[in-house]
Amino acid sequence: MSKIEVKSLSVSFGSHQVLRDINLTIPDRQIVAIIGPSGCGKTTLLKSLNRLLDLNEDVSVAGDIFVDGENIYAPGMDVTVLRKKVGFLPQRPYPLPMSIFQNVAFGPRIHGLDASRGASDEKAEKKDMSALVEHYLRLAGLWEEVKDRLHAPAAKLSIGQQQRLALARVLSIEPEVILADEPTSALDPISAKLVETQFRILKKDYTIILVTHILRQARRLGDYIVFLYMGDLVEHEPAAQFFSSPRDEKTRAYINGEIS
Repeated sequence: MSKIEVKSLSVSFGSHQVLRDINLTIPDRQIVAIIGPSGCGKTTLLKSLNRLLDLNEDVSVAGDIFVDGENIYAPGMDVTVLRKKVGFLPQRPYPLPMSIFQNVAFGPRIHGLDASRGASDEKAEKKDMSALVEHYLRLAGLWEEVKDRLHAPAAKLSIGQQQRLALARVLSIEPEVILADEPTSALDPISAKLVETQFRILKKDYTIILVTHILRQARRLGDYIVFLYMGDLVEHEPAAQFFSSPRDEKTRAYINGEIS
């Protein structure tokens, strides 16, 4: 079952074309790894999926992207609603300048998702939000490490913990798709393994689209692989088929380390 359909997508920044005529079907509830050499358009493709490219003044986007059958580039599309449905986890975490608790509670409050709506008193409101915060910290694999210091500044966490806090913040707005842009590249090996473990757990309920420059990570995590080279989509298919019998010569060269 497909979650996202990309049709004839081309993206340019000024006069520089980054992606050319991309046609791609992204399956639901799998980890989809986007791989390829540096500068081949991986992050551009990722950001096109929830219109983060709109934040660039000189960007030009042609083609269509459908999420659950709805064209996200159609006139009148509510980008706020889209970015709630398709969340984004950046390469480096940027915790809000507030407590661990408030970092997770922020999203539900902004989007009106907090369980406290309709609560009859302040005590009930705090209890309901506490339950939400615990739930998302558990989903991100961070609860046991922070449950006794929820009101400490989030900036005091290690970089690996901050990235899992960032994941909890993404999850707290109840997306259906998680876009992850090289989410472990700034982490030590132990922290990276923890994030990978959570992705494996989360894929049963979410579509996770992961940009990675680490081929070993794509092998470990990917259920479906998308290979880009110099702005072109070379091939895309289930991971087992991609790594065992790639169809394109460039794919074979990349897997074998002959191009990078």
